Amino acid sequence: MDSPHTGFLNQSVELIRIETNLFNLYIQGKPYHPAVESLQLHRKDTGAWIDSNTLQMEILSDELVLENMYVFSPEQGQLILWKTGDKSYPLFYETQSYELVIEKKQTAELTFHHNNVYIRQAVKPLGRSILSGILNFQNEVGLTELELQYRGRPLFQLQLEIYPSKMDYKRDYQMILSDINRQIYNLSFDFLRKTYHLTGLKETHHQSLTEFFTILQYVFDQLKQAVERIHVNPHYRLEKEPRVVDASKVKKAGKENIAYITKHPHLLTHHEQHGFIPHQGQRLYPTHALETKRHAEYDTMENRFVRWVLRRVSKKLKQMKTKLAVSGKLQDPLLDKKITSMQNQLQRLLQLDFLKYVGEMKQLSVTLVLQMAPGYREVYRSYLMLMKGLTVHSDLFRLSMKDLAQLYEYWCFLKINELLARKYELLKQDIIKVNRTGMFFTLDKSQAAKMVYRNQKTGEIFTLYYNALPRGDRSATLGQKPDNVLTLKKNESDMEYKYIFDAKYRINPAYEGSYYYQKYKQPGPEEDDINTMHRYRDAIVYADGGQELERSMFGAYVLFPYHDEKTYREHKFYKSIELVNVGAFPFLPNSTELMDAFLDEIIMDSPEKAYERSTRPRGTKSYYQDKLSGKNVLVGSLREVTQLESALQYHYYHLPLENISDHTILTQIEYVALYQSKGKFSGTGETGIHWYGKVSDWKVVRRGEIKERPARKGTEDKLYVKLSVEKWVKREEPIISGGLGIYRLLYTSKYIFDRAKEIAELKLETEEQLNEWRELRRKGKVKVDLDHPQVDLAHQVKEIRNDID
Repeated sequence: MDSPHTGFLNQSVELIRIETNLFNLYIQGKPYHPAVESLQLHRKDTGAWIDSNTLQMEILSDELVLENMYVFSPEQGQLILWKTGDKSYPLFYETQSYELVIEKKQTAELTFHHNNVYIRQAVKPLGRSILSGILNFQNEVGLTELELQYRGRPLFQLQLEIYPSKMDYKRDYQMILSDINRQIYNLSFDFLRKTYHLTGLKETHHQSLTEFFTILQYVFDQLKQAVERIHVNPHYRLEKEPRVVDASKVKKAGKENIAYITKHPHLLTHHEQHGFIPHQGQRLYPTHALETKRHAEYDTMENRFVRWVLRRVSKKLKQMKTKLAVSGKLQDPLLDKKITSMQNQLQRLLQLDFLKYVGEMKQLSVTLVLQMAPGYREVYRSYLMLMKGLTVHSDLFRLSMKDLAQLYEYWCFLKINELLARKYELLKQDIIKVNRTGMFFTLDKSQAAKMVYRNQKTGEIFTLYYNALPRGDRSATLGQKPDNVLTLKKNESDMEYKYIFDAKYRINPAYEGSYYYQKYKQPGPEEDDINTMHRYRDAIVYADGGQELERSMFGAYVLFPYHDEKTYREHKFYKSIELVNVGAFPFLPNSTELMDAFLDEIIMDSPEKAYERSTRPRGTKSYYQDKLSGKNVLVGSLREVTQLESALQYHYYHLPLENISDHTILTQIEYVALYQSKGKFSGTGETGIHWYGKVSDWKVVRRGEIKERPARKGTEDKLYVKLSVEKWVKREEPIISGGLGIYRLLYTSKYIFDRAKEIAELKLETEEQLNEWRELRRKGKVKVDLDHPQVDLAHQVKEIRNDID
């Protein structure tokens, strides 16, 4: 079907019309959602609407007769006759309002009912024959039931399905629910919202009161009937009660009397009684004997179990009622009445004769009575169901989910965690705090939830925070609390690099002709959300010990629900990430590539690249020129092994003045390093650059004046430069030759000298070369190719590449 024209998107039409003998029901609203049409959601691969059987109608009383039912068809663009079992299409969406009108016939005593108190209160009488109200499900999606009651009894039920307007129902929403419950079970569940989802049973160690009450509503009548059935024929055991009575009154004397009379011989007499016991040839008769009576004892393990189940359910209901009262959700009188009724019925059952004097259950043994006896097996089955949790992957129970905006926020945090856990080592996995004290579970925002990882390639540690700022960060003005903050600690840098990823369940669909469309040409994040990212980045500061504040966030990004990553690459708010490090990423279950690649990129950034991602201040170019042109390290070659020994012993280095073409460079030399060639030092086991030191003084002298090492004949009057060294330092990791050498000497910066691994890297001289070399180094071993085997004689860098052994 072609998309409806723009004007029709804003038209309100009849969506459902139901005609019966007692009432007519009408639902009116927009049959299309503009964002859904723009984003082409809830479509099959062919582009046609998805269809389902979720629109259902049920007659609950013989007094009602259905005459006709009509449903709007988005394919035909009009109302069509509909009957149970026919296909239905998306008609109802989150955040969109719908008018419900119920026209009574014959002044029928009809009332409207819904499990959610706000929906129930929205529909009110209008005169004597009309019930009317506006239904709006906000950010809640799933199934909902509208019920009509006749004289207080259920008469008619209409089931609708509410679809999301910013993401695909089957492709995205269902996967978000699955992802959340797979990582933190039952985090997505809520209590008596406007919509519900069909759920099934699942094993769990952490059951919320919401899950317990959902299951209890399903099994309560079965549990009650099972206990009443047990009451008719309860399980018992026969207890023997021996009593000492007059021998003449004993009807049946058992063998136990022999032992009893033996221990009590004074009870024997010569008078004839009922029975006798020979004694030394004489006939003796007992005056008293034991008589055993049997009686039924109901204090059995099975009955203790039944009582324990009833008391446990009663205790849970009391706990639930308290928490609902604290949260304000007990203002619904029907819910209060339902819970109170359950409590009263449980108390009545506990007063039944067979349970009244039953003791406490100390341990549970699953006997054949619990497994097979009528009544007991039903109680045991109900107990097993009540102990379980619920899963979204079934259709047995009805359970509400949190609103979609909160679900999306949770999912973004958990999905970022999942993307990181695939590639990096999770060091701490027990730090997601789940608040289990209420009716349903939430991520605990009272404590800083964080995930700590290690990059195994570099050994660097980074942390993902949820709903909390890293320690030391704050706002000097108003409080700022972004959803997710990723903090990276880089080697060779004391600074932490922090990035904000804020989940926003909002998207501008870029309607044709709108301001957003004219400016950006495609759907994307709202401009207000991008402005919020600028505020986050600029408002959050870090106090380093004293009062001086520094901006601590290097980037801030919106995560928003959009699926077309390929097209979004051309959006201004994606390109702005590279320009100013503020922008947005589309983020849905099947659209995570851009976000995944960016996380890898910032994690693998060098400290300098991470710093440079933020907007550069004026003067950055000259700063780089100074960094590269400030060649303050002289690397000199050694002619002999003995020259190294002398230099280390007497803390100096000398070289011919003629080797220095520009004598003014001596004024900026701060360090000197010693190059040991393979030709001269291969026998020592140490080649490359191992030693360097800070220059304390330098002077030009004749060679003969350098007494630490005798001059060769004929060089006594030759001018040399003698560099005095404060202390020689041996590098932990030498700069290796890499197949190249240093003929005389070369100059480099201390910045590059500290980071180089091969001597060819000391030749890097431009900002572009430095950036390329630095980023490749983060990914592995780097090879710098020069146009001469002697580094100091090379004129240019030919190539910088990753070296694959």
